[in-house]
Amino acid sequence: MKTPHIPTNAPYSNTQRAWLSGFFAGMHTHMIQSAGSINAADARVINILYGSQTGNAESVANDAATAAKAHGLKPVVKGMDEVEIDALAAMEYLLIVTSTYGEGEMPDNAQLLWDAVNTDSAPKLDNLKYSVLALGDTSYDLFCKAGIDWDDRLAELGAHRLFPRIDCDVHFEEAAEGWISSVIPHMAEGAATAGATVDSSAASAEKSQYSRKNPFPAKLSVNRLLTDASSSKETRHYEISITGSGLTYEAGDALCVVPTNCPELVADIIKALACNGDEDEPVNGQLMKFSEALRTQFEIKLPSKELIEEIATRSGDQELNSLLKSADKEAISNYLWGRDTLDLLLQFPACEFAAAEFLALLKPLQHRAYSISSSGKMYPETVHLTVASVRYNSHNRDHKGVCSTFLADLVNESTEVRCFFTPNKVFRVPEDNNLPMIMVGPGTGVAPFRAFLQERLHRQATGKNWLFFGDRNAATDFIYKDELEAYQQSGLLTRLDLAFSRDQEAKIYVQDRMIENGAELFAWLEQGGYFFVCGDAYRMAKDVDQALHDVIATHGKLSAQAAIDYVNQLKKDKRYVRDVY
Repeated sequence: MKTPHIPTNAPYSNTQRAWLSGFFAGMHTHMIQSAGSINAADARVINILYGSQTGNAESVANDAATAAKAHGLKPVVKGMDEVEIDALAAMEYLLIVTSTYGEGEMPDNAQLLWDAVNTDSAPKLDNLKYSVLALGDTSYDLFCKAGIDWDDRLAELGAHRLFPRIDCDVHFEEAAEGWISSVIPHMAEGAATAGATVDSSAASAEKSQYSRKNPFPAKLSVNRLLTDASSSKETRHYEISITGSGLTYEAGDALCVVPTNCPELVADIIKALACNGDEDEPVNGQLMKFSEALRTQFEIKLPSKELIEEIATRSGDQELNSLLKSADKEAISNYLWGRDTLDLLLQFPACEFAAAEFLALLKPLQHRAYSISSSGKMYPETVHLTVASVRYNSHNRDHKGVCSTFLADLVNESTEVRCFFTPNKVFRVPEDNNLPMIMVGPGTGVAPFRAFLQERLHRQATGKNWLFFGDRNAATDFIYKDELEAYQQSGLLTRLDLAFSRDQEAKIYVQDRMIENGAELFAWLEQGGYFFVCGDAYRMAKDVDQALHDVIATHGKLSAQAAIDYVNQLKKDKRYVRDVY
């Protein structure tokens, strides 16, 4: 619609002509705005729910929302823990983006909604149109299981699959972009839309120029041993400079480090393959020396499923083939325990691979995510990490972790540490500075809680702080001892309960200290306290979760089911949050 034109021969004075021009321009603007608001009100709402453990699914969900706005849709983005089953049943258009956590498990923020959907009493979803994007890792047996489960269950409840599920491996960006560009037009088909209302420049401005695809070339400024030299472990403190990057981070976020592989391991693999390393091979559309490709582009520590299967086929080894045929996951895991790619090549020397064949059986080299152990407010120019160096002897060889020993052994003042941040918007210090905070972080799990305490100090928060920390031996493994004791003496750290498992005959762990101090722990929860856990997901986090339920049942005088309901409410309120791996 054009602004009305005033004919030159109209019988108006210059003053009247100016007034009318302004009047018509104002009417024109008002009509556009009114039409826009009507269209926006009538635009189709699509719900975008994410299940995320580390932030990747949330990021993709927001990308989908940006695309939806550009198509005139009204996206509503929420974590799955923000949605009740009744609200889900009322939805008409739904996109689900979910990662898979652990061994085929739902992410923490998806579990409660999944439990509600996966019951016999779950409502029918005949009016729902949906699509699922699943994020996963093919190195795990139950690849993308959480997304597969959601896709299957929604269909079972009568929902209509508007676009097929896409399963993404660790390099998910391209597949996710393809899913978004395909599914959003399906969501918009036949809809009343509000037009292209998104400001794409504003949306893109929120994202840093440094990302997984374009890591920042940082410099390592500090590499300090935290454990005693006589310890059975090696834990180090790193400080990485991000000066000049424009990057910012919050306590609770993770820093993702892109490592390179150990040169000695690269050389040993080349030798085992009877190659020379100078072979030119196509990698990502360009020719690259075989040795350089192994060092910088591919995962050469953990053998891929494809490599294992090919070695089994070529070797004809009865034991390995029988294990793979049985599909006994535990037996296969036990067989592979302590073995890496080089171990398999040395075990089956008759299996010959040309350089190109070998590269085709490898997975891309992945970044490693580490919980940040500093507050971005106290240290805006540096990022602190607390990392246990992985070193062990197996099958008559010394083995090393990829990224932990990249930082410990290979990085010097001239080496770039390519990195980027992964925000964790849920794992955050409470906004209310007066509320209590309970932190359970044995070993390197203390990392984010060092950051939390720095954050509380910076804010001059008055809320109580309680840390449960432990490791093997107090004399050798009490990392950050001086700092934590100083925080305790200053009053910042209200309570510090320690559990060093090997300092006595009977093993003592952080969950035991929780039980011992259950009455006070429950009192802190009743005062509105937040409960955080960081560290090992497979044993510690499960034991701590059980201890939390026991404490609440015992000191709240609640039944087992009532204790479960209490914990579930903590989760809904985002007062029970975990950063586990």
